[in-house]
Amino acid sequence: MFTTFRGGNSGAWQVSSLSPVTGETLPLVPSLSVTHAAAISLPLLPSPTSWRLAGVASHVRYVERSEKTALVAVQAGLGRPEATMAALIPIRKSAAWWDLTQEERRRIFEDKSRHIADSLKYMPAIARQLYHARDLGEPFDFLTWFEFAPEHAQAFEELVATLRGTEEWSYVEREVDVRLERQRI
Repeated sequence: MFTTFRGGNSGAWQVSSLSPVTGETLPLVPSLSVTHAAAISLPLLPSPTSWRLAGVASHVRYVERSEKTALVAVQAGLGRPEATMAALIPIRKSAAWWDLTQEERRRIFEDKSRHIADSLKYMPAIARQLYHARDLGEPFDFLTWFEFAPEHAQAFEELVATLRGTEEWSYVEREVDVRLERQRI
């Protein structure tokens, strides 16, 4: 199942901000749509004022059994009615990251950066899903999607700041931060 994030003039999510963190940004758009389908949703016509990013939700990587059990026990599902705020943070890591072995990446990801351990305390208030895009030839390696209620916005800022302050993030060469609010019908 592919998930396609399309930034453009329509969609269920209103873009409240779009900013580059590292590297090239994406064009500013007013809205974002998210679709899940058996094929990647392509744009009808290419446009300099819109964009499309696609990824696949896959099995959890870099985790030990106890960590996976802890994650499953506290993670919330996407689409909760109260989670009217979201963030799409596409990330591309450097060639140096991909030159590391799986075990070396795991040591940096968790043993040094504590990605899982430090993130657990923000769940279930913040729901998250990681989409892999590197093997699809996409411009980003990962598309990180978060949903949360407005009262958890500050906790989300803390989570993002914690992750960006780790050794793991020294391998990020492109990151864009797209903040969203669910459109009111």
